[in-house]
Amino acid sequence: MHIHFLDPYRSRASLIHALDARVKLVLALAFIITTALVPPGSWAVYILLYALILAIEVLSELGVGYVFKRSLLAIPFVLAALPIIFTTSGGDVVSFTIGSFTIQISLLGLERFISILLKSWISIQAAIVLAASTPFPDLLVAMRAIYIPRMIVAVFGLMWRYLFILADEALRLHRARESRSGHPDVTQGKVGGSVYWRAQVTGKMVGSLFIRALERSDRIYNAMVSRGYDGETRTLPLSPMTIGGWLILFTGIVLLILLLTLAFLL
Repeated sequence: MHIHFLDPYRSRASLIHALDARVKLVLALAFIITTALVPPGSWAVYILLYALILAIEVLSELGVGYVFKRSLLAIPFVLAALPIIFTTSGGDVVSFTIGSFTIQISLLGLERFISILLKSWISIQAAIVLAASTPFPDLLVAMRAIYIPRMIVAVFGLMWRYLFILADEALRLHRARESRSGHPDVTQGKVGGSVYWRAQVTGKMVGSLFIRALERSDRIYNAMVSRGYDGETRTLPLSPMTIGGWLILFTGIVLLILLLTLAFLL
């Protein structure tokens, strides 16, 4: 069973989709590294980087709203950097009192936090465009083409395959539960036990899901090994890079270097 909602790839007839997977992978990694290296407070460069990724989103025909909604996933993780606002020393400090507590906010820390937030948000948009415009098997082949270690690529590949197996087992477990459960017509009150009882049932289902997925993944791996799997996925030879692909790659790298240089100059 193929779990479509887990696959981020969206088929489109766009220029970004037609681009060589190796070019897209290298440029996406270079874009993320460049964004991470931009010094805090380089607001003009952040705007230019966002304008660049926004143009790529338009060219990919994925839709700006599609990428924007999924990029919000980075916001909760960025909150881990929130203490930097209160712990950074230096610069002006704004303090205010709430009851018996005095809270001090460093403007330098606030600048760094906002910079981290923007960097994460812009970077994850590049990753979303890459995943949505490139089939995952092509990404694995592109990783090997740029000499990423075989073990790392194998871990990525198996993680992706077993993610679908886990979702498949969850659907099977949910279907089995639904087929053995009644659906009484209750107009008042709730159906089922207490919160503790529901937590017990959920915990047992999660444990059963883990055991079933582990057993099934073990059977699949044994089947792969019996058919000659040695950690390397065999694929057809990649076609040579076209002149257009090399030109796009070179232009993108030069543009990112210029943006990073501009950030340090400012």
